[in-house]
Amino acid sequence: MKNYDTLVDALNDLQAQGYTTDFNIAFDKVQCKATGVCLNPNEFEIVAHYRFEGKNDPDDSSVLYVITAKDGSIKGVLVNAYGAYGDTTSDELIKKLAINE
Repeated sequence: MKNYDTLVDALNDLQAQGYTTDFNIAFDKVQCKATGVCLNPNEFEIVAHYRFEGKNDPDDSSVLYVITAKDGSIKGVLVNAYGAYGDTTSDELIKKLAINE
């Protein structure tokens, strides 16, 4: 696993490697709002993850997940704040993300 100093460095490098889809959590799946593509937890793998700590503000802490569709058709990233798993996220998706933290 490569080490990155900042979230921006990681995102730029991963985009250069083809991880171009920007995923967001959508209750029980990850979704790209720009394309409408949705992947259920059983349709993707988290191939790496990185934690970033806010230097001046603990609220700036985040986790970057590197995601690949199991069929190899989509590569992307999901940026999420620590502890942001609220009531609007399914248990199955929380388990998928927690395994890699």
